[in-house]
Amino acid sequence: MVSTGLEELDRLLGNGYPDRSSILVVGPPGIGKEALGYRFAQSGLLQGDFCLYATRLSVPEVLQDVRAYNIQPWLEPTWLAGQGGQEKLDLNDLTGLSFNIKELVGKADDKRVRVITDILSSLLMLNPPETVYRFLSQLFAELKNFDSVFFATVEEGMHKPEVLAAMGQIFDGVLELKLFEESFRIVPLLRIRKMRGVPPELGYYRFTMSHGRMEVTPYAK
Repeated sequence: MVSTGLEELDRLLGNGYPDRSSILVVGPPGIGKEALGYRFAQSGLLQGDFCLYATRLSVPEVLQDVRAYNIQPWLEPTWLAGQGGQEKLDLNDLTGLSFNIKELVGKADDKRVRVITDILSSLLMLNPPETVYRFLSQLFAELKNFDSVFFATVEEGMHKPEVLAAMGQIFDGVLELKLFEESFRIVPLLRIRKMRGVPPELGYYRFTMSHGRMEVTPYAK
């Protein structure tokens, strides 16, 4: 198992994400999907893992968001970014993107590998879904030759339900984040839709993230 970077989420998942797995986090904008990725990257960097952060944004934009979540200490991953990274990310070139990811991961030597990315919604907007499914399936097959975990986020509400359902079939684990209105309050909820090695969870958990911690409690409507 590979730590998520959050003790509470590790306990919920049975010590973290499965090794040699692909993890998808689905949720609306602003709910904290990226924060889960930042914590996952930070945890790996502190343990000496090789961490590749692939983002459609520039490196300064991501770092600004990291600071907003007060993630300390933040060590620099290897960047595949729109601007400012070791390699430039081009969303219009899936073949080049796959090559760059595999080339950078190949430099990990014997370290565990963590790949964190926010590009899936953009890829689905720019390419036919079937092309993205094929790209991911081939990439995951290559990455599982390494001691690796691939962590990705996708925006809820931007894609057809059948697209998100197909994405859920491709990934080994799916976490669903959603906002629920309750008594004139907005409550953030988390559900484990599926996770390799974890029994199915039908219920939701209320969660909050602050000061480097995540509080998780069962939610009863």
